Amino acid sequence: MSQTLAVGTLIPRNALVWIIISQFALLAPHLTRLPLWLVLVYLATAVWRILVFQGRASFPGRALRALLAVAGFVAIYLSYGNLLGLEPTVALLLVAFAFKLLELVKLKDAYVLLFLGYFICVIGFLFSQDLLLVLYALFTLVLVTTGLVALHRPREDRFRLGSVRLPALMLAQAFPLMLVLFFLFPRIGPLWTVPVKSHAAKTGVSDFMKPGDISTLSQSGEVAFRVQFEGDIPPKSGLYWRGLVFSVLDEGAWRSLRYNELPAGELRQPAVTPKGTPLSYSVLMLPTQQNWLYSLRYAEPEQRGILRTSDFRLYSPVEIEEQMQYKVRSWPATSLELELSAWRRQTELALPAQHNPATRELAQRLRRDAQDDAGFVDAVLRYFREEPFIYTLQPPLLDTQDPMDQFLLQTRRGFCEHYAYAFVVMMRAAGVPARVVAGYQGGEVNPVNRTVIVHQFDAHAWAEVWLEGQGWVRIDPTAAVSPDRIELGLEEAVAGEGSFLANSPLSPLRYRGVNWVNMLRLRYDALTYQWQSWVVGFDGEEQYRLLQNLFGSIRTPVFAGVVLASGALVLLPVAWLLLRRRRPPALPPEQALYLDFCEQMHKRGITRRPGEAPGSFGRRIALEAPALQQWANHVTTVFDQLEYSRDSGEPAAHRQQLAHLRQLLRRGPQVQ
Repeated sequence: MSQTLAVGTLIPRNALVWIIISQFALLAPHLTRLPLWLVLVYLATAVWRILVFQGRASFPGRALRALLAVAGFVAIYLSYGNLLGLEPTVALLLVAFAFKLLELVKLKDAYVLLFLGYFICVIGFLFSQDLLLVLYALFTLVLVTTGLVALHRPREDRFRLGSVRLPALMLAQAFPLMLVLFFLFPRIGPLWTVPVKSHAAKTGVSDFMKPGDISTLSQSGEVAFRVQFEGDIPPKSGLYWRGLVFSVLDEGAWRSLRYNELPAGELRQPAVTPKGTPLSYSVLMLPTQQNWLYSLRYAEPEQRGILRTSDFRLYSPVEIEEQMQYKVRSWPATSLELELSAWRRQTELALPAQHNPATRELAQRLRRDAQDDAGFVDAVLRYFREEPFIYTLQPPLLDTQDPMDQFLLQTRRGFCEHYAYAFVVMMRAAGVPARVVAGYQGGEVNPVNRTVIVHQFDAHAWAEVWLEGQGWVRIDPTAAVSPDRIELGLEEAVAGEGSFLANSPLSPLRYRGVNWVNMLRLRYDALTYQWQSWVVGFDGEEQYRLLQNLFGSIRTPVFAGVVLASGALVLLPVAWLLLRRRRPPALPPEQALYLDFCEQMHKRGITRRPGEAPGSFGRRIALEAPALQQWANHVTTVFDQLEYSRDSGEPAAHRQQLAHLRQLLRRGPQVQ
């Protein structure tokens, strides 16, 4: 029987099982982004297809298939609210992937499903390029290829784990060529660009802030970005990662100035004289689908494509839809904007009319008792320290009418945005220019590779006030209420109430006190940093720099020769393994004995024809040599019995028949 199946052949059992296994494996990376009912769809279609294979059910008709397709669209729409966006589109693809199993009748249907499986292998990278996901994608690639290989082995009617061996070997053979192409193949940009928008909420600090926003973000243990300093790492209390500056209080929420709100004279960053020794560092930021970047105070980017705004932030002209690595120098001791323009002063003093009257009155009273603006700042911080304010991740809800009046005089329980909000309102109420700054504070130093890991729970808000002769000065009112938050981090600051990552009981960050768990986490994070910076961050510019270092000036003939030679070096060993003369596989003993019989008949002048079945050969022997008929029929009968009883599960009887066949061949026909 031929080992190649023609189109239209039914699918072998082994191939069907591997196809179903690969379907569930491809679904697994998306489980956190999918509704539960989609998992049930996969289970239902798998059970249905198995029942069809067993003859206990039939394939759905055309009308039912159309109804299932419409139901899939409707269910996706009800789950996500629309059919546009990354998550709904991927969910639709996965629904179609599940329903395709119910059309899996012939070989061509299996080809369509498996080729779709190869495509689904890579769509997980639209959401993440994590190292574990890459390793898992290779695993699913082997599973899909196993299903494809099993299609061409129709005799494997039972499920065999050994079927995975050949696809794994094929992947191992392709791996060196993949490395060559990764480093040497030109990184050509797409002919078109389609922005990949996630249906989920944006990651990280938002472009507006109201009480409760950052405290919600601080319940996440996800990594926001990683930083590697060229020299010593500053103390945690000095790591204020600026991202956004909120200068406008609008309907109870702080927001940043929009571009069209800036006068022409305020578009450029004011001239600054750097002071002190700069800090040089590299930031590896994960996708945020936002434009703002994070850096320490007064940052100067060391690469093109990053803008500096008039309020001393770093800004990307395009949204960050994939990981981004950028190098920065910062001068934290530099004075910013020693001269304040009239427009800037007016903007940083503006408050809504009739807004929080009790807070205004408190601020003005404290200002009357202070000698100057700096003294007033100290008085407000002293008020926060001496009054019974509490730093908490579980603050009570505030009224929308006068939230700061309620916070300062009644609840007195809040997170960093509450204290920054109240502080800036009090400053402005007393005539001191002030604004809210949002970003991250602190970070965890990884001792394995000396990187600073900044998590989402490090999100923070503080204030900047403008003081005569000093310019913009950072003031963190949270430090007056909870010094532990700045010196030790969020976990220590809220240890008493047990709210740190309360919604993530399985997060390894909750078990940093267990040494071996913590060390495994840090080692994996160090490996992730290397993966993200060396592999995921290997773009066209990095490739050009690598090739220039290796070959000097890059000319087209040299580059083409290097690519071809590298490919040849990789493929030649593979070709040698495939083409070298191999010893034929050992035959089953009964087949070897039958070949001996054929050789004996050849010596007697009767040669078996190519492809001639044993029964036909035996009948031809009877016609051409009647004296050999009895012996030939006996040998053929025993051989046929051995062939059909090989997997009967009775080894003793099989061995006895083999011995009988050997005896028949040894004795011969007893005819001279």
